[in-house]
Amino acid sequence: MTTTRTFLLSAVLVAAGFGAGRWGSGPTAPVAGAGARTILHWVDPMHPAYRSDKPGTAPDCGMALEPVYADGGHGPGAGGVPRPAGTVTLDGELRQLQGVRLGTVEKAASTQSLRLFGRVAADETRVYVVNAGLDGSMRELSDVTAGSFVKKDQWLGAFFSADVRTPLQAYITALDVQDQDPAQRAQSGMQVAAGTSAGRSATFSVERLKGMGVSARQIDELRRKRDIPITIDVYSPVDGLVLARSVSRGQKYERGAEWFRIANLDKVWIVADLPDGDAALARPGVRALVTVPGQAAPLTAVVSQVPPLYDPMTRSLKLRLELVNPGALLRPEMFVDVALVVERPAAVTIPSDALVDSGLRRTVFVEQGEGTFEPRAVETGWRAGGRVEILSGLAPGERIVVSGTFLVDSESQLKAAAAGIQGVASKDPVCGMEVDEAKARAAGRTAQHAGHAYAFCSETCRDRFAAAPQRYLSAAAAAAGAGGDGHHLATVQGGAETAR
Repeated sequence: MTTTRTFLLSAVLVAAGFGAGRWGSGPTAPVAGAGARTILHWVDPMHPAYRSDKPGTAPDCGMALEPVYADGGHGPGAGGVPRPAGTVTLDGELRQLQGVRLGTVEKAASTQSLRLFGRVAADETRVYVVNAGLDGSMRELSDVTAGSFVKKDQWLGAFFSADVRTPLQAYITALDVQDQDPAQRAQSGMQVAAGTSAGRSATFSVERLKGMGVSARQIDELRRKRDIPITIDVYSPVDGLVLARSVSRGQKYERGAEWFRIANLDKVWIVADLPDGDAALARPGVRALVTVPGQAAPLTAVVSQVPPLYDPMTRSLKLRLELVNPGALLRPEMFVDVALVVERPAAVTIPSDALVDSGLRRTVFVEQGEGTFEPRAVETGWRAGGRVEILSGLAPGERIVVSGTFLVDSESQLKAAAAGIQGVASKDPVCGMEVDEAKARAAGRTAQHAGHAYAFCSETCRDRFAAAPQRYLSAAAAAAGAGGDGHHLATVQGGAETAR
């Protein structure tokens, strides 16, 4: 009996030892079939420093652990670096079906055409005002009205003023004295005022009459006939368009009153709205093409030497262009299209369709492997010709999604929501995990440093940062300089996202 019990006990111990060797000796890499990848261990996708020798869930966030393969591949991202929330992987068939196309980020100079909205204005140096030099009344008027074209020296009307009679008489007297022989003047006792002569006296009278509104044409007639007229004729001083008529027949007026405003349209201005950011591109002398509705051939204008004026109502600059106007084709207040050809310096640009602009955040999807796309926050500059300037966030040579961004963005938002990111995301400067800023503030997982507030995924990371903030900020800056994910780092200040 004793022998039997000893035998059975030995058998149990052997079986237990075999079982311990089979199941209790710690996990090993799974047996790989033909072509299968060997798993080394599992990591927390948000905290790669946490490792496990078996699959399961992360103790901090409850997310599924992801495998690290012997061939260097990794679940969350290359090298164990966590991928940003919203990173998506799409198979080739789906990408082809949805028209997802890729392009390469490039940095190059470009020549582009700025499309501006312009308005025709009269050249202020070619606008003439016909006004009253004396108090009086308008006795006669022509049929010229606002919008009429007039020729130089065309009769416009006639006015009466009692104050002009004496200057007219003085001019006739000066002419009579000028015509007399000096010897006859001396014999008759007529003397010319000291400091002048008969000729200069007549010239002074002419200038005095011109200042009162008497035309050169009527002054010549007065010199020939020596007869004082009852009314004084008014003539157009230039070929042009009557912009305004401010007098009527029989109307009394005071000195300085405006009668007609006439603009010569041989040369006009084009006033165009220019965005403030493009002001440096509109250099004096730059040429532009001006298109008139209904006209096939564009006209050529040049940017004026006068700097643009700022308009606070439209928050834009009023750019002035000068244009020769053959046949007075362009009239004041007409609207035209302006194509300003400018040369932009070398810059990183992408197609406009590659940018997802939500208003608060601008995102581009960067390829991180076959079919894997990472959302990348970028800062943008000018937009023209179907392209957008990228100030930060992308580097030349990177591959991005340029078509089918709607599908990628939709998938990315679902992925981000599944990872707990629903609002604006920023990167935890300690562990690199992306954090929903609103949730971090609500949970009190933020810390202030140098006037900025940083969001954290956990209280542990927050406390580590508070103990040595410069250590983690320097590491993040070094990652950014090395082309890592440092460009994702953001600060939370007053609820707004500020790129670091």
